[in-house]
Amino acid sequence: MKTSRWWQQCSVISFLLAVWLPAWIMAQTTPPTQGTTSPKPQNDRLQFRLVGYPRKHNEGRIEVFYKGEWGTICDDDFSLSNANVLCRQLGFISATGWTHSAKYGKGLGKIWLDNVQCNGGEKSIELCKSRGWGNSDCTHDEDAGVVCKDERLPGFVDSNIIDVQMDENKVEKVRLRPVVPTKKMPVTEGVVEIKYRNGWVQICDVGWTSKNTRVICGMLGFPDEKKVNKNFYKNRLRKRAAESQGQKVKAKVHVSAGARLPPKAKARAKPFTSGLNKRLNTERQKNQYHLHSVACVGTEVHLAACPLEFNKGNATGSCKGGMPVVVSCVPGPQYVHNNGLKKKLKTTSTVRLKGGAKLGEGRVEVLRNNEWGTVCDDRWTLLSASVVCRELGFGSAKEALTGARMGQGMGPIHMNEVLCLGTEKSMWNCGFKNITSEDCQHVEDAAVRCNTPYMALENSIRLTGGRTRYEGRVEVLSTEANGTRIWGLICGGAWSTKEAMVACRQLGLGYANHGLQETWYWDSSNVTEMVMSGVKCTGNEMSLSHCQHHRTVSCQKTAAKFSAGVICSETASDLVLNAPLVQQSVYIEDRPLHMLYCAAEENCLSKSAASANWPYGHRRLLRFSSQIHNIGRADFRPKAGRHSWVWHACHGHYHSMDIFTHYDLLSSNGTKVAEGHKASFCLEDTECHEGISKRYECANFGEQGITVGCWDLYRHDIDCQWIDITDIKPGNYILQIVINPNFEVAESDFTNNAMKCNCKYDGHRIWLHNCHMGDAFSEEAERRFEKYPGQFNNQIS
Repeated sequence: MKTSRWWQQCSVISFLLAVWLPAWIMAQTTPPTQGTTSPKPQNDRLQFRLVGYPRKHNEGRIEVFYKGEWGTICDDDFSLSNANVLCRQLGFISATGWTHSAKYGKGLGKIWLDNVQCNGGEKSIELCKSRGWGNSDCTHDEDAGVVCKDERLPGFVDSNIIDVQMDENKVEKVRLRPVVPTKKMPVTEGVVEIKYRNGWVQICDVGWTSKNTRVICGMLGFPDEKKVNKNFYKNRLRKRAAESQGQKVKAKVHVSAGARLPPKAKARAKPFTSGLNKRLNTERQKNQYHLHSVACVGTEVHLAACPLEFNKGNATGSCKGGMPVVVSCVPGPQYVHNNGLKKKLKTTSTVRLKGGAKLGEGRVEVLRNNEWGTVCDDRWTLLSASVVCRELGFGSAKEALTGARMGQGMGPIHMNEVLCLGTEKSMWNCGFKNITSEDCQHVEDAAVRCNTPYMALENSIRLTGGRTRYEGRVEVLSTEANGTRIWGLICGGAWSTKEAMVACRQLGLGYANHGLQETWYWDSSNVTEMVMSGVKCTGNEMSLSHCQHHRTVSCQKTAAKFSAGVICSETASDLVLNAPLVQQSVYIEDRPLHMLYCAAEENCLSKSAASANWPYGHRRLLRFSSQIHNIGRADFRPKAGRHSWVWHACHGHYHSMDIFTHYDLLSSNGTKVAEGHKASFCLEDTECHEGISKRYECANFGEQGITVGCWDLYRHDIDCQWIDITDIKPGNYILQIVINPNFEVAESDFTNNAMKCNCKYDGHRIWLHNCHMGDAFSEEAERRFEKYPGQFNNQIS
């Protein structure tokens, strides 16, 4: 009996081994199928970094730290979807491109991933299909790189090495759902909802504090918060819940009745019940609570930085004794609809942002002793950046940018090592150090990107026909008399760079490279009607609808090929004149006419020179040097192509721009009394900052322009570098120099293109004082400058 049982047990074991052992051996020896498996998620944190040369901070060879070793990713099967996943893991909002064949140089060590195939929505590269970790047939000649959009995800620090830990509970997006229907934007009051998986869920308001509200409002682009009428919303939400329940009961009745209907009637009833079910699903979604405890201190820049308590598992839970969190935010002056209130809220600020493409971003500048200056980026943090953002009427900071990422400033650097707690009303209430020239240079200018309210402005404009999303014919959404909306075109007449700047800003595509009055080469749309004309913008507006335009369309050329178009860019140049050099180099010269034939040919003399007794006599010239710096983030290039440049035998080179600078002498009331007539210019890099190479030169039909970090010097002793003041009487004047006066070439900032000096002329000598850029002084100091009575001592500049 015992022997029989033993034999039965052995038979069972033998059978199991016969089945399981070969399967186990096969599993150990079968190689992974290429391109079809996903690497198993690891418990260890992955780290990512961008390296290589040459590169900017938001691009480079992508490297992954895995199992204690840095390695690369092969470019086989690489795509923009892969780059999007990696850029998000690096803390950027998306990718704009990717590179192959080790563009940023060859890496060393492991090639961790190969044949990576993402759909673009994965939370981590390890969730994408690939050959598996360390399984590759590539060499480092095939190392992949990414180019990320230069904008950070909320909550990411600006570090090149990012630790990644997957967490499905991480809060990224927050919105306000208005309970009371409104068409006005932005939405300032409503139920707080957070993005969770594929839907939106609520937060239980039990234990909710005003500090939590401050964080939410800051994330949504608002500087302040106010108390909300909780009883009103409690009743409103309760009523809505009751209505929802009633609809649910009705739906059951309709569905039950539908079950007894004949087939044709059922088919007719199906769309109704389907639509109703969708509405009911939406109503049920509104009652889901995912967060139960939020404990912010009020200075956090994002809800994810606060201690949070989530529901466990898939439970949505209830909110005993409470209701969904409702908040009310106070918008900044830029977003207030009431004009009277807008004027009341608007105050003279001692902080401003310069050089940004969008509202709420730019280089930080502060006003001290009536002069604007920059802030050094030493110890620059999100807390300090948030104080700046809120002071300017925006929300908390999305990014605290360092290394002159919004271009370099000119003039003084007023602050260093700014240390804010996050509760200050003004940046001047924070701790900071005064600096010396040894402490900081303008390559360390601090900048910010602030959270701004969602205005939905991009929904009423689009580009069509372009080769990329950054260019095309501009189409805007207009409302007809009967209330219908169709798309229409903008008349290209008088369309300029300033209007294009607003269009690109509204589209969220950065700066304008060109504003085009004809778009026949982008004729791919069936939209042919002109719905907007006479558009005239200052260049600072948020939307084309905020610019002046005709009440009724009036366009001389109504064909679609004469509609407006734009070419947008993520970066732009920014030209600034060296004002102190003008003041230091000014003098008067009486120049014989026989030495001015070339200048006369270029029309560089005043009109009275035509009736002079040539070649005898002379002209009195106000001479000075002008040094023009490009402090932006893109090279300044002439609009005209090489084929249209004009050869000037007198100067021995081609001129690429007809009008690049205006030189004017103004009376005290602003009337022009004399002007420089420099007809055309050649643009080149005369000198550059350390570490930057010259790219442009006028000689030998070379490429023309001004490189970022370089300057073009027009010395006082070259032809036409003057104003002819032969006919000017002694008195007090204003010398004004304007760069790129017709906005022919796009720049990130046109307010710093003009320079002014107080000028006194006694008939023999000239004095210049207070030379400054148009936006360098406070409003009060600028008013004093305009009333300048003249300088009466013997100091000669």
